[in-house]
Amino acid sequence: MSAPRRPLDDLLLYRLSRLIAVGGSMVIRLCEGRFGITRREWRLIATLASRGELSSSQLAGHAQLDRARTSKAVGSLVAKGLLSRTHPAGDRRQVLLGLTASGQALYDELFPLVSRINADLLGTLDEETATRLDDALRRLQAQAERMAGEAVLPKADRSRRGVGSG
Repeated sequence: MSAPRRPLDDLLLYRLSRLIAVGGSMVIRLCEGRFGITRREWRLIATLASRGELSSSQLAGHAQLDRARTSKAVGSLVAKGLLSRTHPAGDRRQVLLGLTASGQALYDELFPLVSRINADLLGTLDEETATRLDDALRRLQAQAERMAGEAVLPKADRSRRGVGSG
């Protein structure tokens, strides 16, 4: 007799992914429909707003995006006049990214709207439960980072070789 099947809904990461998909869709609609930026571009703007000027690799690390995606989004944001590239103290080899006045204005307008969505989601919880959730998320994040640092897993093969053959 085989073990009983457990539904996908029992998995923490699946449930969090669904929450992000539904809750995040409101943020995406705001970003794309009202502000003309992607969710990834918003993440970079918000990161620079909270951390100040950063190199591209620092920005990618803080935003938890790979460098190629960060570079593409940075190019788009520079073209839209929301980000600037500067060279610190005459060092032409290093480039720092920062928000332009337009980028800061966009952040100042969008952040309260995104904060409101988050507050409305958390509003379903009483204060004690919200505090416990915050603590639990902090501990889960730390554990995930420890696990990722220790994991020995194969890299994804995105070439699609072998799909359908066999």
